[in-house]
Amino acid sequence: MSNNVDTRKRSNRFADLAISSLNEEERCTLIDLALKALAARHYRGRVIRSPADTQAYLQLRLADKKTERFGYVLLDNRHRVLEVKELFQGTIDGTSVYPRVVVQRVLEANAAAVIFFHNHPSGVAEPSQADERITRRLKSALELVDVRVLDHFIVAHGDSVSMAARGLI
Repeated sequence: MSNNVDTRKRSNRFADLAISSLNEEERCTLIDLALKALAARHYRGRVIRSPADTQAYLQLRLADKKTERFGYVLLDNRHRVLEVKELFQGTIDGTSVYPRVVVQRVLEANAAAVIFFHNHPSGVAEPSQADERITRRLKSALELVDVRVLDHFIVAHGDSVSMAARGLI
């Protein structure tokens, strides 16, 4: 057993790294590195196999944003990533989402499915009534053009919620 632990430590330069030992610049570098590693899982053509992978990626990408952002992950009919993009940016407590713009972008990319995401800078990941309303509107609009809405993730610092897991999609 000790031999396996030694081998793992030698192959993992980060095994003994403690966040508390890092200065601010090193923390920023670590976050950038983690974002790049997670983004590599969401590159164009990659198949999304797990909601947990997408949730982790979005958590890291959005958790520290100071204003609300709304975006999507566009997928083809085999759930391969076509595009990940933030579409709208708002204020500290809301953003305007325009279904017409969303539908246009989804059709331009020839997407078959979409995963929506947005953050709550307040730190509370619970979906609001407005979140539920816009998700229903987007789902209805996209159903007209045969595009499936698979999920809508709400991300806050340290937490995230899948609306699909809550039965809201």
